[in-house]
Amino acid sequence: MVAIKPANGTPQRARVLDALGAENSSVRLRAALAAGSDPDPGFLEPLVERCAVEPDFFVRDMLSWALTRLPPEITLPRIRRELDSACAQARSQALHTLSKIGDRRAWAWITRDMLRDADDEIARTAWRVAVVLAPEEARKDLAGELVAQLGRGDREVRLSLSRALVDLGEVARPVLERAMRSPDPVVAEHARATELLRKDPEAGFDAAVDEARRIVALGPERAAAADAAAAAGTARPAEAAKVEEGERGG
Repeated sequence: MVAIKPANGTPQRARVLDALGAENSSVRLRAALAAGSDPDPGFLEPLVERCAVEPDFFVRDMLSWALTRLPPEITLPRIRRELDSACAQARSQALHTLSKIGDRRAWAWITRDMLRDADDEIARTAWRVAVVLAPEEARKDLAGELVAQLGRGDREVRLSLSRALVDLGEVARPVLERAMRSPDPVVAEHARATELLRKDPEAGFDAAVDEARRIVALGPERAAAADAAAAAGTARPAEAAKVEEGERGG
């Protein structure tokens, strides 16, 4: 195991830099922690470079934390350069680090291309950082941009998009309501699930998706009628399910 503390007169900085490239992920994690615990501008370049190649999620997160400990005046310009990197991980981790720093001066760097990136990880990270950095006057337009991504990807991608829209708050409601009327059932379902989550964040994404799927399949009026019947006790749960199933088929 590589020691992080100075040994045999080796300077702390040199030991940390060596440990950032160690084979053992635990050693790299400790090195990133040491770099953040004793911030040194000399760590900036090695930390940024390591973000682009680090395979371990927890180490990457610690690298970003270490970067947040450095003065933003030197960190932000260097991270901005990473946003144009040919390496997808470098771009994604740069966005993640910007979300951790939370400096709204970086808002202007979040482009539409990032929000629509074909790489799901980059897009998901861009959605998150955009919500963190967007000034009040830009949040309505951001909501419209995010809604254009509804129905994209697998469960995790859709969950990330829903969370971003929920975090935008009330400005997302009008665009979600329009998307709920989309002729594309996948888009309509995702929009309705997101609006259900916005109204009740404790509902859970999967439960919201199931409810949205039911409403889209039945139509809002029939779904409301079935709910009213169940609330009034006019149909047992099994009977109500049969009614809904028949309506789906009809």
